[in-house]
Amino acid sequence: MRYLLLADLVLLVHACFVLFVLAGGLAVLRWRRMAWLHLPAALWGAAIELGGWICPLTYLENHLRRLGGGAGYNVTFIERYLEPFLYPLGLTRHTQLVFGLTVLLVNLAIYARLWSHRRTSSGE
Repeated sequence: MRYLLLADLVLLVHACFVLFVLAGGLAVLRWRRMAWLHLPAALWGAAIELGGWICPLTYLENHLRRLGGGAGYNVTFIERYLEPFLYPLGLTRHTQLVFGLTVLLVNLAIYARLWSHRRTSSGE
């Protein structure tokens, strides 16, 4: 039972990380120092998608689920509602590339705006 709870915790952390990768740039607009956390996270998230790799958190979660004997027939809230978000059915290489490019483009636009604003406020 504790392994399944740990697996759910890993899945929750994974979902939060994905949200941070996607939307963390918006937090950087408000809190500039957050860029030190967000930039590496966004680059990692884009690299995972563009490289077609599997995030190590996925391996950890699967390992914990196996140690816990699997989910069986009773699925948790996290398994039912977050797993399809992180591991969508029919995920193709093309879809991964779209996800990766979306992460790069959205964050590039946010950081370009941040950089532009910084240049104009410093008088350049």
